[in-house]
Amino acid sequence: MVLKRFGTIVAALFLAVLAGCSSVPEQASDGSEVTRLAQEIMALGPDVDPEEAARAAQIAYDYTAQLVVEYEIVDPPLVHNTKVNMGLKPRGLCWHWAEDMERRLDAEAFETLEMHRAIANADVAFRIDHSTAIVSAKGDDMYAGIVLDPWRYGGTLFWDQTVEDERYEWFPQQQVLAEKRAKRLAAERRAKRLR
Repeated sequence: MVLKRFGTIVAALFLAVLAGCSSVPEQASDGSEVTRLAQEIMALGPDVDPEEAARAAQIAYDYTAQLVVEYEIVDPPLVHNTKVNMGLKPRGLCWHWAEDMERRLDAEAFETLEMHRAIANADVAFRIDHSTAIVSAKGDDMYAGIVLDPWRYGGTLFWDQTVEDERYEWFPQQQVLAEKRAKRLAAERRAKRLR
């Protein structure tokens, strides 16, 4: 009983420290950010339909706002992650944001845009993996696209060209997962040989 109470106190202190170290930025509400994102999406290629670019940008912002409510976001990302991992919040880990954003934009069946998933920090010691969704012109790879990352600032949509993102070096999700699978299998084989 004492250990359980101590663990609860430590968790509460940890959450308080994390909350004090970061903040959740305000989302732009005047539409200028949506317009800027739409222009960047249109600039991905000459074949990008302006209506699709505008719709994708609006959905990215509107859906981020919807997920903030659904995920019950009231804290910075790392605090929220801790609450999700403790079972106190339903969703809101970076891969939840990426999965839901990709699924929502894919539901539009864009003819001139394509969605991708990416992971950063997979091989960086002392940092957790980070996932995101990326939009590109149809037929282009993710490196020619734009990162759509609502997790980074706790429900405020961050976006930038994939290769211009100064905080993360992105790799295709399937490549990262395949490399992790290969490493896990190799470790399992080594462990069996040592038995």
